Amino acid sequence: MDWHIECRNVWKVFGRDPAGALGAIRGGSLDKAHARKTLNHVVGVADASLQIPRGEIFCIMGLSGSGKSTLLRHINRLIEPTAGTIRVAGADVGAMDRRALSRLRSQTIGMVFQHMALWPHRTLEDNVAYGLEIRGVAKAERHRRASEALAMMKLDGWEGHYPDELSGGMQQRVGLARALAADPEILLMDEPFSALDPIIRRELQNHFLDLSARLNKTTVFVTHDLDEAVRLGDRIAIMRDGHIVQVGTREEIILHPADDYVAEFVRPMSRSRFVKAEDVMLRPDNAMRRPSHTVLHDADLRTIAAKLAAVREPIGVERNGAIVGIIDSYALIGAITAAEPAPTPEPHSPTEGRSDARHPGLEPVR
Repeated sequence: MDWHIECRNVWKVFGRDPAGALGAIRGGSLDKAHARKTLNHVVGVADASLQIPRGEIFCIMGLSGSGKSTLLRHINRLIEPTAGTIRVAGADVGAMDRRALSRLRSQTIGMVFQHMALWPHRTLEDNVAYGLEIRGVAKAERHRRASEALAMMKLDGWEGHYPDELSGGMQQRVGLARALAADPEILLMDEPFSALDPIIRRELQNHFLDLSARLNKTTVFVTHDLDEAVRLGDRIAIMRDGHIVQVGTREEIILHPADDYVAEFVRPMSRSRFVKAEDVMLRPDNAMRRPSHTVLHDADLRTIAAKLAAVREPIGVERNGAIVGIIDSYALIGAITAAEPAPTPEPHSPTEGRSDARHPGLEPVR
């Protein structure tokens, strides 16, 4: 595949001798804590590789200090890698001279930060047009494009106002408008909504998803919020101590965590919302008549439960017009139980009497 963004074995080591420290880290298989303690160097990113196709919203998440923002800044070379290769649209970012790198940052990539750093003495229109001004775009054209970008962010009519007249959510909209005014192919977004109130945050997430569907920008979105990553991302990468621990769709991350760290990270998320009919269906009996009622293979548990409650008989699972499985009430209960396991009991609490028995004679499709 022709990747829009590709990172190969990227390392970033902070300290006086990063190259020398990297050799010692590799040779001694030192983790982040041991590298800091024994070498007095900090590992920001450790052997990270990822590939992002054109038009994807790719979320990078992890706890504070996991390396997610550091990795993001390698894509437009705001941070120089200690080792590894970054390619954007096939071009080696590390090999770019100053002029090519400037074009990459001003034309190909737009960046949105958590804190917008808007010019307080400039109007919103002039703030949004600033990047175009630096590129030498004529005043009338840059103001036209800035006005269009503000309208996309539902800020039309605010062109002549100043940043201190805006709420935090509106300022974030201006920051996104500034990035969009240059019509970049790629957006890099570093926790842009994390400082906002929950209602405003969700509103901006909705607006961002709507814009993404219309504009088809490749987006790398950094967040520490699992709900946000699940809501926005086509795929998610989870980082820990500079390493990428797992990359996958929201369903893969939630239902099939790669290790105990990821499992603990995603534990608060309700897994039942990601289970589909094809994950829980039972193998159909060839002698059975075709079910009178069906659901699609990607129907969620809520849809399945509503259908079973309405028809009060087993339902078929349909893919491309063919019945590929059967779901009855026992299969549904088993799926819910497996998706939402019972919490670990508190000390001294009784655990007797628990039963995990399945409906006899029915085996799940593997």
